[in-house]
Amino acid sequence: MTSRTPAPDHTGWLRSTLGVAIASAWMMPAAARAQTTGDDATADRIPGHPETLTVIGHHQGYQELDPHLDRITTRLVDTPQTITEIPKQLLQDQNITSVLDALKSVPGISIAAGEGGQQGDNLSIRGFNAQNDFYRDGMLDFGSYYRDPFDLETIEVLKGPSATLFGRGSTGGVINQVTKSARIAPVAAGTLSFGTDGTERATIDMGRSSDALGGSAIRLNAMVNKAGLSGIDSARTRRYGIAPSLAFGLNTDTRVRFDYFRQQSYDTQYYGIPWINGRPANVKPSNFYGYSDDYLRSIVDIGTIRVEHDFGRNITVHDQIRYSSYNVGQRAVEPELLGYSGSTDIVPAGIPLSSLQVSRNVLALSGPSTLLDNQLEAEATFSTWMLRHAIVAGFEVQRQTADITRYLYPQGKTSLLAPDLSTPFAYTAKLRAMSGSVSNDLSPYINDTITLDKHWQVLGGWRWDHYTTEYKQIVAPAAYVTRVDDKPSWRGALVYKPTEHSSIYFNYGTSFDPSGENINLTAATARVAPETSSTYEVGSKWDLGRLSLTGALYQIRMSNVRETDPNDATRTILAGNYRSRGFELSATGHITPMWEVFGGYSYNDVVVVSSPNRNELGNSPPNAPKHTVALWTEYHIPAARLTIGGGVNYTSSRTASSLPVTGTTIIERAPGYTTEQLMVKYQVDRHVSLQLNLTNIGDQTYYSALHPTHIVVGPSRAALFSISASL
Repeated sequence: MTSRTPAPDHTGWLRSTLGVAIASAWMMPAAARAQTTGDDATADRIPGHPETLTVIGHHQGYQELDPHLDRITTRLVDTPQTITEIPKQLLQDQNITSVLDALKSVPGISIAAGEGGQQGDNLSIRGFNAQNDFYRDGMLDFGSYYRDPFDLETIEVLKGPSATLFGRGSTGGVINQVTKSARIAPVAAGTLSFGTDGTERATIDMGRSSDALGGSAIRLNAMVNKAGLSGIDSARTRRYGIAPSLAFGLNTDTRVRFDYFRQQSYDTQYYGIPWINGRPANVKPSNFYGYSDDYLRSIVDIGTIRVEHDFGRNITVHDQIRYSSYNVGQRAVEPELLGYSGSTDIVPAGIPLSSLQVSRNVLALSGPSTLLDNQLEAEATFSTWMLRHAIVAGFEVQRQTADITRYLYPQGKTSLLAPDLSTPFAYTAKLRAMSGSVSNDLSPYINDTITLDKHWQVLGGWRWDHYTTEYKQIVAPAAYVTRVDDKPSWRGALVYKPTEHSSIYFNYGTSFDPSGENINLTAATARVAPETSSTYEVGSKWDLGRLSLTGALYQIRMSNVRETDPNDATRTILAGNYRSRGFELSATGHITPMWEVFGGYSYNDVVVVSSPNRNELGNSPPNAPKHTVALWTEYHIPAARLTIGGGVNYTSSRTASSLPVTGTTIIERAPGYTTEQLMVKYQVDRHVSLQLNLTNIGDQTYYSALHPTHIVVGPSRAALFSISASL
């Protein structure tokens, strides 16, 4: 592999053009502007259409009343599932620059570290890994990259199995990113940010519309971001993104939308510190064990075309097709302690830390992954006798590919306490593996919400996935394996509505995870059937004016968990069972006209109830903290043009694996932690605001992401100053 070359610096260009771009968009000819507001343009449209969902029922602030996913036909208060909507206002108030940071606002979510080909955003929901459960406007976004929220309107977190809505996976839940699409209402906004961690960031959001072609609109979002990692001097990230959206026929029965998204990143990747005897190594959090020219490159291109047509007021049909390309290149160092015992990261007592040498395990790969996805879907409302139906039925076709090449390098060493960054990387790569994978999924589905009367609703859903995967390993030992899974998923729910703005519900759903999920089939897993999951949830939701309260009790059982055969380490068998029980509470919206709140608490007890490895029984699965708290609140002081906000996040202790370190009974566990945030915003006038955000204000040393072979230290205290303008 060749050494990296510096990525171009786009920050200066965007700084100089930001004001000009906003002003130019605002000064477009009046004939090109909409003559109606977003609310007026959508007032006569059928609920469920994307243009309607981004306007109707969504208050300015933190409270959201309707889901953005058009496969859900009920208001949030009537939907029998825990759903958290992270609104655009919260993203702005917290000055969020990554999707992972946004998801920390949701209790029940815990961040995990990437590994090898599984780079990018990685997390668990209710104790189950959800790295492969990211969606973008309802379509799979499976690429291994770190997502930036510059083009997002809202982020939806749907907890519990959602297989009748999304298909395979989704044991703990899914994340649906709702993009800023072209619309009738004009928009012109931009933000410049500068931080003590080296952040230099600029974003723009411009959109205009015209009466031509039945109501057409164009919108452009763009971002440039350069940043360090506070407290980790050698870690760097550089990325830019652009997301244009073009729509026609917005005021007609037939609407067409074209969306494109590109994000390119060039990072100096930080893999954290090693474990020692089951605990994070007692070293400076700023230690960097890689080489100065380590990198993680990613280029993501996503193009989408959506066509929809209204057949009267009760039937809408849409077809959405997308092609996604994800290219990744990586060379990073995973720090390990080898040779001090028969087990990795295990050091006998009495050996001083100053004498320990860290092995620099170089992880290197490159290659593209692609997704071709088509969703044909119909929404219909009708009555049969005394029953009112809201049906969503569709057929989805997916094809995923991955062609990944992995490289092998010799392992160097450096001091545990004082790693040497001046050591040049002078090794030559050897080919380690070259593989190609293809997965195809054919899936019909249907969901029906039946209203019995003003107090009772029944929901039923079904989906069938015909999922095939083939895997070919070219480099010795060569292999070619295939697998076919035909699997149904079910969902049923009963909703009782004491009042129009409250509900009590019971929900049951299933999901499955095939061996070839995310095209990760191997020779060891090709003969292994899918893991299966079921969830029971009882909950209640109340909209009390501008404040929404929710609570839920749940139990998730995952059966047929894939485990390594204790009698043959080359074989994978279905022999494990996990059980998750817990409850969640949340509050969103206004406590008073000037006081807002967003957050909640999650208790999640996850254990391994059966396993062929007796040392695993009774342990927690990886990255499954028992307690998580995420709370943000802010107070508006109109007389002073000030808004003051603050937040706290708590995550209890969690493990990196349910299995002990090989050859021992030691479980790797990170301690719990609490971090605090503070925000002050000053509204200069109706168009311009100044904002200061402080994160980790107590400068707490904490461990933000876990992996069995390394642990990532969270950023230290940092300040981010922003100036925002809108016209």
